Amino acid sequence: MTQDFNPTRRRILQGAGALAVAGSMPLAVRAQSRQIVVSDPGGPYTTAYREAFYDPFEKATGIKVVSVARESQPVAQFAAMVQTKNYVWDVTTLTLSADIPYLEAKGLLEPIGLKTSDFPDIMPEAVTPNWLGVDVYSTVLAYRADKFKDNGPKSWADFWDVKKFPGRRCLRRSPLDTLEQALLADGVPLDKLYPLDVDRAFKSLDKIKPHINIWWTSGAQAMQAIQSGDVDMISTWNGRAQAAKDNGAPVTIVWKQGLYSIEGWAIPKGTPRADAARQFVRFCADAKRQAALTRTLAYGPTNRKSFETISKERAALLPTSPENIEDMRLPSPQWWEANRQKVTERFNSWIIS
Repeated sequence: MTQDFNPTRRRILQGAGALAVAGSMPLAVRAQSRQIVVSDPGGPYTTAYREAFYDPFEKATGIKVVSVARESQPVAQFAAMVQTKNYVWDVTTLTLSADIPYLEAKGLLEPIGLKTSDFPDIMPEAVTPNWLGVDVYSTVLAYRADKFKDNGPKSWADFWDVKKFPGRRCLRRSPLDTLEQALLADGVPLDKLYPLDVDRAFKSLDKIKPHINIWWTSGAQAMQAIQSGDVDMISTWNGRAQAAKDNGAPVTIVWKQGLYSIEGWAIPKGTPRADAARQFVRFCADAKRQAALTRTLAYGPTNRKSFETISKERAALLPTSPENIEDMRLPSPQWWEANRQKVTERFNSWIIS
């Protein structure tokens, strides 16, 4: 998953400078025609992607997959690679709402020719012509069961209700998801969020701001806050909440009014290994391959047929299981592409005021 970004000339140039250093990689390695370099967020992602995608693709095609960890926000580096034609990697994970509209608008994506009709079992929103979503995470409400037992908050209105649900609270230090949650707390229906009423959202945030103990800026910080009991309720990514549960913390995840995001593969325009990269992207649509991914990551597959080989116990922990996703929605990529810079500046000013 990616963090907030605001593409600027300065960041693009910084990315280009980093690529100049990377350009000193041995030419023999970079010129291999039977290999591709794939970047991912590292850590458990690399482990999960290696098992689900990289090794099976190598076995099926003979094309070696070299994996590297990318920056938390790869858009500036992605743009710099295309502009300098210095390709450090050939495929990377990108998030639909945060990354794809900008890269498509700038013409930075390698054409893949994907059509929703070619992938009838995949969520239609997970397919664009030049990007394929392969896993889904969700921003959810989670709370400590040792604090609330079976009477914990079940909606963002409950999270905002400090009298009925007293306790330490934590929200993400970002307008993305947070504005939506503020509107949901104020009574806006999930299917009526867009276009966001930004003024109404900030009025709602004004009400909860004095009661927020921590504004988190990374998934690791969010997980630690709820796992340690530093906060009693939180807005966080479901995978982080699940990790806290797996580590023994009494955490309950509320799927209702969750905001899901789709991660997937895209190719920087012009990479000389584009043909092999396109093969890899299409390979990752496979239902069994996506099902294998869920064994390590608590993220949902975009291929609905994957659930035929996922146990019911595991499926219950995944955002795209039918029972969970029916009460969630995808933030509008188009709205955020058009408004992100403006609302981010307003949010950053608001939070320190």
